[in-house]
Parts: sequence; structure tokens; C-alpha cells
Amino acid sequence: MKTSYISAILFCLLFSILSVNAQISPDSSDLLILPFDANGIDPVYVSTAESILNVELTKSGRSIVPRDRTHEILDSSECYTAECALMIGKKAGVSEVTGCRLAALGEKIIVQYFLVEISSGKTLIMDQLAAENLEDLEPVMKRIASNIIEKRSSDKNAMVGNIVKQETNEPLRRSSRKNIGVSFGYLFPQYGYNNDDRSFTINLHLDYELEDFATGLLAGARDGFAMNIYGEYLFSRTDFCPFAGASFGFHWVSHSSVETYDYVTHTYSDKKKGDGFELGLKTGMRVLHTYNFQILFNLEYILTFNDFNDKAIVFTIGIL
Repeated sequence: MKTSYISAILFCLLFSILSVNAQISPDSSDLLILPFDANGIDPVYVSTAESILNVELTKSGRSIVPRDRTHEILDSSECYTAECALMIGKKAGVSEVTGCRLAALGEKIIVQYFLVEISSGKTLIMDQLAAENLEDLEPVMKRIASNIIEKRSSDKNAMVGNIVKQETNEPLRRSSRKNIGVSFGYLFPQYGYNNDDRSFTINLHLDYELEDFATGLLAGARDGFAMNIYGEYLFSRTDFCPFAGASFGFHWVSHSSVETYDYVTHTYSDKKKGDGFELGLKTGMRVLHTYNFQILFNLEYILTFNDFNDKAIVFTIGIL
């Protein structure tokens, strides 16, 4: 008899758990992406754009409602407004809903999008971006994904890798890859350099920038003449980009000492050489990094392998 009661209790508990899971599991995701609305654009491109947005948001860690579940919730109805999205979000049990509309305007594609917070009923984002052509849709969708993740408008969320072609046409284009610039400052000797206090230095930079790295050639007048190649790791893709790296090259250091007289052997020693290979460790900041007009702050420790064993700290400010 007791066994029958225990079995009945266990069955009721199991049924309750399954019922709760059935109510929660289908909509355990926290973000629902509405099917894209499009006007004058091939459905293949619309589907690709929607897929890019889905992938970028999933990569960020967001839990997305599966597409078939979204269509099931919509039940063949259309939803392209924030007001409608709010109702769908409540029905789906998610925290946020986003929707996009693509419209052709000549060669351009205007992408309008919004993000609605279900708990407060607020529209967190209502914005638009313009793709210059179909190929430009990829960075546009990546930018929209970044905006949704950060809950920011497009103009505040530009970073290297999601700059759209329209922005590269502005006077301050956000498309820098090949840079040329100049920097100036002071060299502070730590050892050698004729025991000088400090000396003025000016450098020419030929710089090539990738998304996370920069490399280039530096020619500088720094108590002599230096020619170095350098590499830098860029810690950010935003406008304030700290970096760290190293340089290697050759430095012809200017020294006044030429020969020394040995009073024991009554002979002159060989002339010391001021030139030698140079190794540098550097860090600094690139400001306005997403534009093609960057302000450069650079701090470097350099060691020259010459007869004087010259060592110095170099601080410069410049423009790329």
C-alpha cells in the first residue's frame, strides 16, 4: 500500500516538473529576432543579412529564439513595429526583441532597426544605417549586432572591422590602413649618450595597420640617426586604442669621444663605435583610432648594442 502511495507521489512530482519545463523550455532564450522586412531586395540577400545578425549576436553569448519557434509564435502574422514587437516579446517570454527593415534606395540599401525591452516596454534603440551596396551589408549587420549588444546608437559604436563604406566617404574617413606621420619629443639618456641630460627627437612613421596589429618603419633623428621596424599589438578597435610592442633596427648614435690614450702602454686605443643594432620596447595610445587622422602618444625604452652601451627612454607625440 505504501508503495502505491509513494509511486503516486513520485508520478505527480514528475508530472509537475515536466509541466514547468514545458512552459519554460521553448522560450528560455532572452532575445527574439523578428523576420526581416524588405522592399526591392532579393530575398537571398535578406536571408543572408538576417543570418549574419543572428551569428554575430550568438557569438556574443546572447541566447536567440530559434527561427522556427519565432515563426510559430508569429503564426503567419507580420510584425515590423516596436509596438507589435512588445506584444510578441511578452508572448514569447523573452527579455528583448529586435527587428530590421531593408529598403532599396538607388544603389544604396537603407537598414532601419529597433530594439525593444519587454519588461519596461521601452524602445532602447531606434536607428538606421546605409549600405552603399550589397557587399556593404556585412559590416552594416555587424555594426547593428554591436549596437544591440552594447545598446548604443551607430555613431557611438564604431570600431575597426565594422566601419561601413558610407563612413569612409566622410572627410575624416574611418578606413585607415596605410598611415604616414610624424612625431616629436625628447630622448632621455639612461646610460651613455655622453652623459647628456636630454635631446630633441623627431621621427617619420610609415605605418600599416591591421585590425589588431600595426607594423611599420620609423626613421628618426634621435641624438644621431635611427632606422627601425616595429610591431604593435592594438588592445582596442575603438577611438582610444592602447598598444604595446617592440622595435628592432640600427642606430648611429652621435658621440664626441673618439680615441683614448693608455698611459701604461703609451698607445692610443681603437676608436669606439657609436653605431649598432638597436632593440626597443614600446607602449602608448592611438587616439581617434577609427579615423584616418590619429594622434599618437608613444613611450619607448631603447637599447643600442654599440661600444658605449647606450640606453635611453624616448617619449614622443605625433600624428598619423
